[in-house]
Amino acid sequence: MNTYGKLFRITTFGESHGPAIGVVIDGCPAGLEIDETLIQHELNRRKPGQSKITTQRKEDDTFKILSGIFEGKSTGAPIAIVIENQDQRSKDYRHLENTFRPSHADYTYEAKYGIRDYRGGGRSSARETAARVAAGAIAKQVLKNYSIEINAYVSRVGDVQSPPYTQLDLSKTEDNIVRCPHPATAEKMIDLIDQIRLNRDTIGGVVTCVIKNTLVGLGEPVFDKLHAELGKAMLSINAVKGFEYGSGFEGTKLTGSQHNDEFVKEGKTIRTKTNHSGGVQGGISNGEDIYFNVAFKPVATIMQDQQSVDKEGNEVTVSGKGRHDPCVVPRAVPIVEAMAALVLADFLLRAKISRI
Repeated sequence: MNTYGKLFRITTFGESHGPAIGVVIDGCPAGLEIDETLIQHELNRRKPGQSKITTQRKEDDTFKILSGIFEGKSTGAPIAIVIENQDQRSKDYRHLENTFRPSHADYTYEAKYGIRDYRGGGRSSARETAARVAAGAIAKQVLKNYSIEINAYVSRVGDVQSPPYTQLDLSKTEDNIVRCPHPATAEKMIDLIDQIRLNRDTIGGVVTCVIKNTLVGLGEPVFDKLHAELGKAMLSINAVKGFEYGSGFEGTKLTGSQHNDEFVKEGKTIRTKTNHSGGVQGGISNGEDIYFNVAFKPVATIMQDQQSVDKEGNEVTVSGKGRHDPCVVPRAVPIVEAMAALVLADFLLRAKISRI
């Protein structure tokens, strides 16, 4: 499926080396003031060629709105956004026409559809996520009306780990090229990525996301739990291999008496003393910070020879070519935020029809 969401719904289209990529947003409430500068800002955070630790493909990622906005406000009609591709080098991929790259979608796409766009992976390319970021920028503007804030950052690269988010100033995330708000850790991350790049290899990492000022009651019981939908959204991002929220796997080391979040009353508000639940209980937001981790694998394209097979099953040597990130997590930060915003915006609209 190329469509995500139930009430606030997006459909993305386009391929990595096609003329353009884009998104159609359906269900955006009418009358929302649209800040186009914010949309471009979010796209700039994701676009390639930002620094020495990202791919050097040059894309301005300048967008064009085709419909759904009049005099700076949403009309309630579908919002169509298109982003032209500018710096494709399809010749870099011609040698892969009949070859399956290790850990890519080449084989599975060929097996499923009987045809594939081998130029940069076509539809399976992370280039598609620019359309999600554009849509997420509009979802963020919906959430802004409810003071909901979403902040993601790089918390780990390889084995270099930052302190917990409660010890960080998340306003400092954009102060360095790796997008880690802890300067000393960021410096180590950058050094590691740069060394991996020089070794013609790649490295993975973790993006942590924190959602503040969430309303109580977002999420649906049973199959559409808030954390389940966040997990689905994050696992739909290219290169994601894992998702955990709240205490996650570390919570398995605690006893129930240690893990339970006891309720207290602060003024007129009910809060919890601790937040092992990650802001979600019974699949529904409880008003505390929602926080989760998203694990990204090392980028599959490496500038080294690897063994594989072609369409006929013959053994071949695959040579890495083209322009690729040595570590995807710095550019993944706005993508994680965008998908989180889409989930929250959808549940926010669904909450409006939950009770009279």
